[in-house]
Amino acid sequence: MRILVVGAGAIGGYFGGRLLQAGNDITFLVRPKRAAELASAGLVIKSPHGDVTLKNPPTVQADQLTEKFDVVLLSCKAFDLDDAIKSFASAVGPKTTIIPLLNGMKHLDTLEQIFGAEAVMGGQCQIAATLNEQREVVQMTPLQVLSFGERKGGSSERSKAIDAIMKSGNFGGTSSETIIHDMWEKWVFLASIAGATSSMRGAIGDILAAPGGRDFILGVRDECAAVAVANGFTPRPAFIERTEAMLTAEGSKATASMYRDILGKSAIEADQIAGDMIARADAAKVAVPRMRMIYTHLKTYENQRVG
Repeated sequence: MRILVVGAGAIGGYFGGRLLQAGNDITFLVRPKRAAELASAGLVIKSPHGDVTLKNPPTVQADQLTEKFDVVLLSCKAFDLDDAIKSFASAVGPKTTIIPLLNGMKHLDTLEQIFGAEAVMGGQCQIAATLNEQREVVQMTPLQVLSFGERKGGSSERSKAIDAIMKSGNFGGTSSETIIHDMWEKWVFLASIAGATSSMRGAIGDILAAPGGRDFILGVRDECAAVAVANGFTPRPAFIERTEAMLTAEGSKATASMYRDILGKSAIEADQIAGDMIARADAAKVAVPRMRMIYTHLKTYENQRVG
C-alpha cells in the first residue's frame, strides 16, 4: 500500500517517519526547502519512544506528482487546507483514501465536496510534537495516538487493511468504529485547553491559581460539550473523567499548541477551532459566552499579527 504523507513537519514527520521506519511504502509531499533539509540531514525524530534518523526519506514536490496513491495522510494545519488540496489533488485516484488529521470538523465538508464522500475517512491524532531549530521532529511527551475510520461508523475492508499498516508504526495507530464521535470529543477538549490557555496567556496551573480560574476552564469545557450533545455526539463518561483531570490538575504546565503559536507570533486556527464551534452552537441554539470571548481574543491577535 502506497501512502502519501502531506507534509513532514511535526505531525506528518512523526507519524510518517515511524511508518517509514517500520518498512512501509511512504512518500512525503513537501515544499522545496523541506525537501532540501531532508535530503541533507535526513528525517530526525527525537522521542521518549526512541530516537531515529531516517536518511534520504522519499520525497516529492507538488509539480512532480504523476502517480496515484492508495492513501493520503493529510497532516497540515487547518488554515492551510486549500493550498494542501491543490498540492496533492493529482495523487488522488478513484480508489484513493484520504485520512485527514486536522483539528475541528469543518475540513471534512471541504474534502468531501472536492473528492466525494467515499474518498474521505475521519481521522484524529493526539501528540505533543514540534520542529526544533535544527528542523528535527521532537516529541515532547510520551502521548501518541492516531485513529481513523469510516465516517458512517463500523468497519470495512479498507479500514482493516490500513489498520494493519498503522499498527506497524507502534504509535497507537488504530481503526475506530466511532471516529466522528472520537473527533468531536477531541474537538471539545482542544477547544477547551486551547481557548483557555490562549486567552489567559498561561498554563493550566496558572489559570487554576487565579480567582475564578477553575470555573472558567470547566465552563469552557461545558459549553463545548453542550455543542457536541446538540449535534448528536454526547461526550462519553471516560472522556469527561479523563479530560476533567487534565484540566483541573493543580500546578500543571500543560498548554495548547495554539498558545505556543501565539507566543511565537505564528498563524493560529482560530476559525477552525473556536469560530466553527460557535457557528455550530448558533445553529443548535446553544449559549457559549465564554467561547465567544475567546474567539474575540483570538481574532484580535490575528488582526494584530497581520496588521
